[in-house]
Amino acid sequence: MSEFISSQVLTAVTPLQSPGGIRTALGKPAWLKAKIPGGTEYSQVKAIVDKHELHTVCDSASCPNLGECWAKGTATFMILGNTCTRGCGFCDVPKGRPREYDRDEPARVAESVRLMKLKYAVITSVTRDDLPDMGSEVWSETILAVKAAAPNCKVEVLIPDFQADLAILDSVLGAQPDILNHNFETVTRLQRSVRGRGNIRDSSAVLAHGKRRGFMTKTSLMLGLGETPEEIRDMLTYIASLQVDIVTMGQYLQPTRDHLPVNRFVPPEEFEAFRQFALSAGVRICVAGPMVRSSYHADSQSAQLFTQTA
Repeated sequence: MSEFISSQVLTAVTPLQSPGGIRTALGKPAWLKAKIPGGTEYSQVKAIVDKHELHTVCDSASCPNLGECWAKGTATFMILGNTCTRGCGFCDVPKGRPREYDRDEPARVAESVRLMKLKYAVITSVTRDDLPDMGSEVWSETILAVKAAAPNCKVEVLIPDFQADLAILDSVLGAQPDILNHNFETVTRLQRSVRGRGNIRDSSAVLAHGKRRGFMTKTSLMLGLGETPEEIRDMLTYIASLQVDIVTMGQYLQPTRDHLPVNRFVPPEEFEAFRQFALSAGVRICVAGPMVRSSYHADSQSAQLFTQTA
């Protein structure tokens, strides 16, 4: 899972780690502001999500862009429950031992997509290491159900690493999503402290296999966790070597005091410099900025990619 933010930090002072190791406090920069949820369109999306008892990563991960996206009639659906089997240090999605999943969930997601009249749907999930198939059957059923209910809707899937089990990944790819998204989250040195069991090896295997199968691929990085500019450039160069089509980069924000602290707030001009570097390294599309998230404006990113490919 990787919508890595919390609305709590938007109104609070965030503890930072100074170079000398002393925790200091710094107010939120002016460029980190989110719209307050509201409006007719927002209410309509919320009503559909609530009626069908669905989880969204927008809500579960406390995304600060929730108000803007829901007001546009878009949402990122989160399947396989609301409890993740992994304990990543950055993520606000609840962790623990999940309950049995709901086999009617694919149909409810598909009906919601139809009612919202979506032309582009993003689907993600918690990680289900507790299941023999890691939830791949529900993944496949959900993609197929959405495509049946809304034939003109493109589907982007933001998937877990499935422990690099390529047979399980193939069962998801067999449902023919339009974009395969899986996030590296951070630079190589910080993988263990940020992602726990997640790692470069498994994530690389997922993205490389998707590319070999002919899928358009996407990944995302968080900045502000203590990475250096050189490490970011090295990571972007590595991502480009995997022929990843789309990269997004955004500011990490600490969900609660129990999560990893923010090391620094990265200004917009640095995000732009890294965006330009990613493009020069061979990434086809890169969207970068403090408020950018993996699913933020995903429809426009992919539309640009489809136009390039046509």
